[in-house]
Formats: sequence, C-alpha cells, structure tokens
Amino acid sequence: MRGGHGLLGPRRERHVVPAADLDALALPVGDDGVVIGVDAEGHQAVLGVNRPTPYEVTLIGGLWTAQVLALRAAATGARIAVETGRGQVWSGLAQAAGGGQPCVTLHDVGRVPPQGASAGSPVLVVRDCGMRPPRGRVVAGPWQSVLTLLPYLSPAAPRLLRNSSLVGVQRVSPDEAQEIGRLMNLPGPAVDSLPTLGDGVTLWCTARDRQFVMTQGTEAETGLLGPSRRID
Repeated sequence: MRGGHGLLGPRRERHVVPAADLDALALPVGDDGVVIGVDAEGHQAVLGVNRPTPYEVTLIGGLWTAQVLALRAAATGARIAVETGRGQVWSGLAQAAGGGQPCVTLHDVGRVPPQGASAGSPVLVVRDCGMRPPRGRVVAGPWQSVLTLLPYLSPAAPRLLRNSSLVGVQRVSPDEAQEIGRLMNLPGPAVDSLPTLGDGVTLWCTARDRQFVMTQGTEAETGLLGPSRRID
C-alpha cells in the first residue's frame, strides 16, 4: 500500500514504438460529428455540424439526403429547426425523431424563432424553402449551423455558395454542372461526373477540398423515408 494512492498496479514493460514505425500507425477515426456515408475508399465520412463558430452548408440535391442528415444530427443531441413551406413532407420525421422528445420542430418560411443554441444544446436549422429561399431571420452562429436545401441550381445559388463553409452537390444537369464547376472551381473530371451521380451520392466540396460520399440509409431511416433518391 502507498499512503493515499491505493494498491500498486501490475508491473509490465512499457509499450515502445520506434520512431521509424510511427507512419505505419493509423486510426479509422475522423472528426466528431455526423456520419454522412462512406468515401470512395470505404472510409466513414463525418460532417461536424455542432461547432462553436458559425457554419453554413448548402446542399444542391434531394429532400431524402437533407432528411437523413437532420435525423443523424438529432441523434448526436442537436435540436433541429426546419424552415419549410411543405411541412407535410417533414411531419412524419418530426414525429418519429427523438423517441417522443420534441427534438425536431417545423416552422413556416420566415417564422423560425430564436433557438437559444449553446454548447449543451446545439441547433441545426434546415432551410427547405424552394428555389429562391429568402434571407433567413435565424442565421448561423455559435453552436447553430444552417443547412440550406436547393432542389436545383437557382439564381440564389451563387450567393449561397459564396457564403457557405461547405457545399454538397448531387446529380444535376450538364449545364448546371458547368456553372457549379465555375462557382466552386472544380476540376474537369469532377464536373463531368455530376450529371451521372447515382442516388445517394454527393460531392461535398469547399474552395480547396472535395470528396464524393455515398449515403445509405439505415434500416430505420429507410423504413421512415424510403430508399435513397435524388428526385422528390
């Protein structure tokens, strides 16, 4: 016994790794956040939406992907506020999420109240407001991220893409792909692939980085939302 320190632990040799072998070590762990799918190598892709700094995300894609992201963000403990003009397509998700707790709330366009986001109660605001979403009353801030869903490229897209920390692009027409490529400075092969992307595949990109991610619904997500699809 050692005074105040309890029993001595077992004696074992230290685990030592030569410096030359450090590069061989790898841990399949990404940033904290929402698992949004797998990349081309089959590794998990993680989106950190609960942040102490403002975070704007624009998704040019389908309702299914936005709803899966909302469900998975709610599973991490975030509150979800959905601003939408088609509440009927979100009502089933709002009722099913949270195991009976009101973690997903629906609001008419322009009627989202202050959410009181904090480190202990982060918020994701999902703006499903059609092709021309108005400027939101509730904007991104500390512990409050905003995801804006655009079904297709629209006149509002250039402003949204410029102001976004992250942009997701699903299958679009060749003309839309060319315009998105110009706005996001995408390489030619990435632009050429956008019109051929399968359902559930999203190109997530910033001004410098880009990554294709396949999102597949879990059994519970598929039972609630149906199979992955690009067109609503």
